[in-house]
Amino acid sequence: MPVGFFPSDINLKLLKGPNFDGLSSLLVREDIGLLFVGARGKVITLSLKDITKKTSEVGTGSEDKSQCQRKGKSKEECDNYITMMHTLSDGRILVCGTRAFDPTCTHLMFKGGTVTMEDTTQSGRGKIPFDPKDQFASMMNENMLYTAASTNFRGLMKTFQRHGQNPIRNEEKETWLNGEMISIHMAEINKISESGEDDNVFLFLNENAVEERHGLRVSRVVRVCKSDLGGLRILQRKWTSFLKAHLDCPFGDEGSASLVQDVFLLKDEKNLLDSVFYATFTSNLQPSSTCSQSAVCSYKLSDIQQVFRGNFLTLSNSGCWVRHTGVVPNPYPGSCINDEMRASGVRTSHDLPDATLLFVMNHPLMEQVVTPITGKPLLVRSTAQFSRIVVDKVTSLDGEQHNVMFISNNSGWLQKAVWSGDDGGRIIEELQLFKNPQPIRFLQLSRRGQLYSATRTAVAQLSVRDCSRYTSCADCLIARDPYCGWDHLKEFAQALIASIPHIKLFTHIYLSEEKSRIILMAVLASPTVSKQITDIHLTADVAQFLPCSPDTNLPMRWRFSGKILEPGPRHILLSQGLVLTPSFTDEGLYTCETVEVVKGREHKKAVNQYNVKVSEGGGSYIHIIVISVLAVFCVLCLIVKLKRSQLRWIRHLVRMPPGCLPGEVFMSHWEEAPGKTQDTLEGLCLSAGLAAGPSSWVSPLRLLPLRPDPEKRKIDRQTDRRTDLAGNIGINLSKQYFHHVVLFHL
Repeated sequence: MPVGFFPSDINLKLLKGPNFDGLSSLLVREDIGLLFVGARGKVITLSLKDITKKTSEVGTGSEDKSQCQRKGKSKEECDNYITMMHTLSDGRILVCGTRAFDPTCTHLMFKGGTVTMEDTTQSGRGKIPFDPKDQFASMMNENMLYTAASTNFRGLMKTFQRHGQNPIRNEEKETWLNGEMISIHMAEINKISESGEDDNVFLFLNENAVEERHGLRVSRVVRVCKSDLGGLRILQRKWTSFLKAHLDCPFGDEGSASLVQDVFLLKDEKNLLDSVFYATFTSNLQPSSTCSQSAVCSYKLSDIQQVFRGNFLTLSNSGCWVRHTGVVPNPYPGSCINDEMRASGVRTSHDLPDATLLFVMNHPLMEQVVTPITGKPLLVRSTAQFSRIVVDKVTSLDGEQHNVMFISNNSGWLQKAVWSGDDGGRIIEELQLFKNPQPIRFLQLSRRGQLYSATRTAVAQLSVRDCSRYTSCADCLIARDPYCGWDHLKEFAQALIASIPHIKLFTHIYLSEEKSRIILMAVLASPTVSKQITDIHLTADVAQFLPCSPDTNLPMRWRFSGKILEPGPRHILLSQGLVLTPSFTDEGLYTCETVEVVKGREHKKAVNQYNVKVSEGGGSYIHIIVISVLAVFCVLCLIVKLKRSQLRWIRHLVRMPPGCLPGEVFMSHWEEAPGKTQDTLEGLCLSAGLAAGPSSWVSPLRLLPLRPDPEKRKIDRQTDRRTDLAGNIGINLSKQYFHHVVLFHL
């Protein structure tokens, strides 16, 4: 059940402070029990068990900002932001910072419980961007650093490269790389490949599509081979295995592209080819757009590999990208070295023929699109912009595995969701980690079940197995949280740990269809979970707001005396409650409830219940008052008719002046202003049903100042020959009466 919780409701550890800002990287070191936080001008170490326990702080020294500022950058931009940290095989940490738009790297060491920084430095150009705000991606594998980042001061030149003894990079062509880097992942295929295929490296990015005439931005996945050394004559020290394909996550308007925001690789230890990439996407619109949506899609590793064995696109003479129908050289362009190629004499990329290298250089784009496993997103939301994602594999009591997704957004919230083939994507709960709306930029999950997240100014720690928020058996079972079960003896929700027996626990995991019915019927015997009833006294014909703010995103509905309440003139259904204008027949029990369908059964939970009593108000006297006033009107009309020549103000009715609606009449006063040559007419439009009583009024009174044509509205004060609908009746009314009429009938 997707319940929303605020920081005060969560067992959350939070660290922030005035000197704790500019957070730019996060590194979990479970081997030494520390969380490394890269910030502005320093690296902070925190305890993994409790991040509020700060263990050390290492400064990066001062930097010369004068040259940076002379190039037009602000003092804040010229600070040293630690944007990248990776662990080396010897336990040291590679640390890189922007250092006044002159990237520099060094190493951190941990010895005897103390963190120190080496004095020696090296250039960080090409490893991280110059600008701390630029998006980039990096990965460390066997002390080999892979990065995809801008490599110049202006941030225009993007490069995907491997650093180290055999450095290699992409060809500097727009058809190869021109976009925003997201993440890099390694798939160690060589361990399980029967053909001896080399390991694959995947880069995910967003870029302008060269195959689209209007340069539409799309998501891509790039694949290269880990052992790629470049070509011998062509593509020297350039990727010879560089291929890319369109990464599709279909949601939103048909034909509109979605942009990848983050990618997490959930490895399958039994069969690596069954490993799954989980990715967050946003629609290709401005985040502030009311039509903006977010989604999560998943892709199997074997499906992506199959795309890179398909057809290529080529640029035709007409300027369009079409399928390549010519000869494809052998070995197949972009292939990673395998046993068959080794047997033919191609042991490294240096042995590849020129024809294969030329083809790769000019045809890096595949025709086939990478599509999600399910053919559609696992989850789509319209209320938040997804940012980061991590996925945990959980085994339930019956041995079934569930992949639980933790998805952050740009407002400081975290969604905990799971995919079920029967029910689709389902958000279990939503947690507000940070009070002030701000993007969650980092999300990492430890093997001990601790989730670490960070914004620019704060770090938060949360246990994924915290079940204390489920306060009833019904809440626990309906939530179907794979981490939790209900202890019916102790009557509290308990975390499920595979190594501990849970004979006493009820869970949402059903061992059989029959048992699932027994458990649910035992717990949810009543159709609606009870809620305390609030007595409320309303006045007849007076609108009253009945609030209802569920802590869930499930559909909400109202019931009146057990029946579903439909919208009507007396019942206005809003997202936050019900506006009720009651009559005496509307007395009874009003229930606001949330509804969830689980395995075809409807489960309801009452949020608020109101026992409404209706009493008689002052509205019944309005008719008497109006009839009395009309009687006074008649007397006044006779007096005005007789005393007309003695009165300075004259009230009269006109059939249809400009400004009144059809069916309305006009009540006005006329005054001959001294020194003016034309009359001034102003007044009020009333509905034509006035004579039938207030209940027949079509529209409320409307002030209507007018300046009519004096020729058409000229009044003969001597003879008064008008024979309009009012029947020669002039009405002398005070402005105070008009005020009361407005109050009665607006």
